[in-house]
Amino acid sequence: MLAGRLRLLLISVAALLPQLAAPAIAEEPDDLPPYRMVRSLLAVQDGIVQGDQSASEMQRFMLATIDKRLRAAAPDVFRDPRNVDAAMIYAMSGGNPATLGELAARDINGYFDNRLTDSVRQYMNGKGALTVQALTAAMPEYKTSPIAPYLYLVLANASAQQAPKDALKYFDLARLESPGTIIEESALRRGMMLAIKEKDVDRSFRYALIYARRFLTSPYVGQFADAFVDFAVTHHDAGNEQKLVEVLSFFDNRRQREVYLRIARRAAISGMSDFARLAAERAAVLSENPGDDEPRALADLYSSLVNVPTADIVSAVEQMSTIPESALSPEDRALREAARAMAEQVLKQPEAESLAQAAPDSVVDDIPQSPRDGAGASDSPFAATPAAATGEAPPAETAGSDGTAATFVDPQFGDYLSQNKSRLDAIDALLKKE
Repeated sequence: MLAGRLRLLLISVAALLPQLAAPAIAEEPDDLPPYRMVRSLLAVQDGIVQGDQSASEMQRFMLATIDKRLRAAAPDVFRDPRNVDAAMIYAMSGGNPATLGELAARDINGYFDNRLTDSVRQYMNGKGALTVQALTAAMPEYKTSPIAPYLYLVLANASAQQAPKDALKYFDLARLESPGTIIEESALRRGMMLAIKEKDVDRSFRYALIYARRFLTSPYVGQFADAFVDFAVTHHDAGNEQKLVEVLSFFDNRRQREVYLRIARRAAISGMSDFARLAAERAAVLSENPGDDEPRALADLYSSLVNVPTADIVSAVEQMSTIPESALSPEDRALREAARAMAEQVLKQPEAESLAQAAPDSVVDDIPQSPRDGAGASDSPFAATPAAATGEAPPAETAGSDGTAATFVDPQFGDYLSQNKSRLDAIDALLKKE
């Protein structure tokens, strides 16, 4: 009974806290120095990447409140360098770059460095390439300042296209100066993506391992997982197998299973049968919950896909057919249908009337004839003279220019080829979407 009353009291206090705290912030926001408000914003953002998803609403509220405070600030407020730094950090932490521009335009005392304000505004407005030269020149003066990690992150993102090696160095400086913060999370995640693009395998695994240790509760972990799955499939070999297992060891079973399923799917589509089968088997082992049918069904689907082009094609089709529709997403259902359609084309018995027959005394030439008499690239290579050029149906047998008999042309066989080629083209288009 006492425990129940205590629990009810705690719930009531928790419900009242937002109502009590909000007026305290909103009563006199002009009395709070900007650097204190920005410090609170950064604490909220660091909490978000550490797994506090409920702080997202508070982040939006604080960004709006800080924006109003900065716009209403008297010029002498920025006599304190901490408030100048706060305005810069606010702009680089999801704030309104126009506010920073307004503060710089009103500054007649030289509190703001125009090199920095112009560069940050250009970067926030999508013109990052224009900021590299100015920021590079200014960094020696600011490398020990509170805004240095933010400037390093901006400089890394801005130089990633033109100077990826420099960008990776700036990502390292940003994350090493701000451990456990949103700066480190962003620098690790984006640094890994850039290292993958640059085919720096060792650095990519190192970034992935650090990220997995520290930021698996981040709301941006989906971007990390997408990049890591592509990387794991592209650079799979025996030497990297243990590194992959080491990174995934920091995931809980559910997330490991999801990553292995995504790896199996990508590997199956890429034709990496052994790796797809291995990843599917590992996902299946992690799916031994009796009430959880969907992961097991996906593992069965991906392991079946890789058997379609093999001698075990019949059992692969049978296994895919036993997977319930409800256990598959629309994309996986489409993938199964594409694989099944391909298997049906392979297993389909040829129809006697659709096969090309040669005249008893003719010579069948397996080499496609060169286009001539107005034939274009779209004409069948089996036709010596296209029907469109003569306006008549092709004869059963046409003589070649050297007097020998050319290939027999059967309209039904041409229709058969066109029909099945269009099916395979449709399947290829569907797989390319994956």
